Amino acid sequence: MSESEYTTDVVVVGSGGGLCGALTAATSGLETLVIEKLPMIGGATAMSGGILWLPNNPLMQAEGVQDSLEEALEYFDAVVGDVGPASSPQRRLAYLTEGSNMVRFLQERGLRFERCEGYSDYHEGQPGIRGGKARGRSIEPVVTDGRTLGDWFAKLMPGMTIALGIVVKTREASILQAVKRRPRSMAAAVRVGARTAAGRVRRQKRLANGGALVAQTLKAVLDAGVTVWTGTPLVDLIVEDGRVVGVVATRDGETVRIRARHAVLLASGGFARNPEMRKRYGKQPNDGSWTIANPGDTGEAIEVAMKLGAAVDLMDEAWWLPASVQPNGRPSMHNSERSEPGSIVVDKAGKRYFNEADSYMAAGRAMYAHNTDGGSIPSWLVIDSRHRARYLFAFRTNTPDEWLTSGYMKKADTLEELARACGIDPAGLVETVARFNSFAVQGTDPDFHRGEGGHERYQGDYGNKPNASLGPVAKPPFYAVELYPGDVGTSGGLLSDEYARVLDTNGQPIPGLYAAGNCTASVMGRSYPGAGASIGASFVFSYIGMKHAARVAAEQTVAT
Repeated sequence: MSESEYTTDVVVVGSGGGLCGALTAATSGLETLVIEKLPMIGGATAMSGGILWLPNNPLMQAEGVQDSLEEALEYFDAVVGDVGPASSPQRRLAYLTEGSNMVRFLQERGLRFERCEGYSDYHEGQPGIRGGKARGRSIEPVVTDGRTLGDWFAKLMPGMTIALGIVVKTREASILQAVKRRPRSMAAAVRVGARTAAGRVRRQKRLANGGALVAQTLKAVLDAGVTVWTGTPLVDLIVEDGRVVGVVATRDGETVRIRARHAVLLASGGFARNPEMRKRYGKQPNDGSWTIANPGDTGEAIEVAMKLGAAVDLMDEAWWLPASVQPNGRPSMHNSERSEPGSIVVDKAGKRYFNEADSYMAAGRAMYAHNTDGGSIPSWLVIDSRHRARYLFAFRTNTPDEWLTSGYMKKADTLEELARACGIDPAGLVETVARFNSFAVQGTDPDFHRGEGGHERYQGDYGNKPNASLGPVAKPPFYAVELYPGDVGTSGGLLSDEYARVLDTNGQPIPGLYAAGNCTASVMGRSYPGAGASIGASFVFSYIGMKHAARVAAEQTVAT
């Protein structure tokens, strides 16, 4: 294979949140190159809901939504707890203070956002949790016309807009779950339909969610003069005198040695699509079969940094999201389905073991914590006919024949019959449902406090009284699907400090090397405080890291 060389100031590996770092570096006067392994731009960010969880952000301030650094830190402490250096006090403070600065920086460069009003922090209102916000701390990009990218639009990783075929904002997704039942849900569906149709009539390429976030950021990056190479996987890091001074990559069948005068930012994904790494580091059972992560999520950035002596942490964690596996073999994530009235999740003994409406991260962790005897992986999501008639399931209003004939979804006229079809203990399921129903009709769940938190109410059926998340599992026939600990990516990796500098195993920064995103051990620890926590951290620490690199470069220039 032939070899060539290229020199720049900053190399960014990955084109999701790393684009924010590239924009930061370029705006600071540093020549910047982004390399992306896949032919498409955006990675997991483009495939996501595109939300950023940023306490006390400028949009909240502009609309008079009360928040403070003290409340955000209190909430962080309650939800995340002490998980070690990945979520050190310094990193938490950096995230919370620089997040607002980053939003202003992006707004000044043309990015536009909206508040996700009512998209509650995930643990607000739960027992023992203080500092949460029921009105939410999340923001998402406005609907964006992809035509602004010109030829680059064809290189944008397909996201939710393309997958669903409709232009639906992420904060609208939950309310649409009750589209067959509630006026507000039907009104939201009309708005989404009108927005989608208007875009087609105008021949626009309308994007929402992660596609809109990446499109807006990529437009700003290109306008700032950043060079972007797709189809350019990372092979290795170049080190001289203990300092990272570039990367080795492959491009068009050629090895390219890319020298970086000032910094290398690793902002790639984790290793959700690497079965060997998942078996070596991750919670088991799991070989990545239940993930919907970016196809490029294979861990090379973590491995090459570890060869240099980089420290890692939280390698057994992922951004869990319970899933069933459809007849076509594709995982289908279940969030609202667990939160709507008329549903429960049980283990093989037919017993509930967690709050079904809890955040997806907490739900996945509960599945593993309870799996001491193999009884909760898989678990079973059980619903009754009211649930199936009123709410979407796997984004479907109907029940396809294939779901039943393939055995993906079980259906029975009695709970005992359903239990036998699923391999659940019949007596256990009947007893559990009877106890659950006795509480559900009163709107309380003394066993697991379901429906007490703001997020649980948000994901539930707002018209169901007295508890938006609780309703009896009572009307036959009954349905059930196997539930696995799916995920949208891993959340452990390289340890970095409050400046996004990668640390070695002695806790010292590796000169010239920065990291952000899913290739790092998350500042969120083993928790997920609110919608957009992972993308928020990816963007913020990419921004922080390249601000630091630019400051160091300026100091070096003055010194010489």
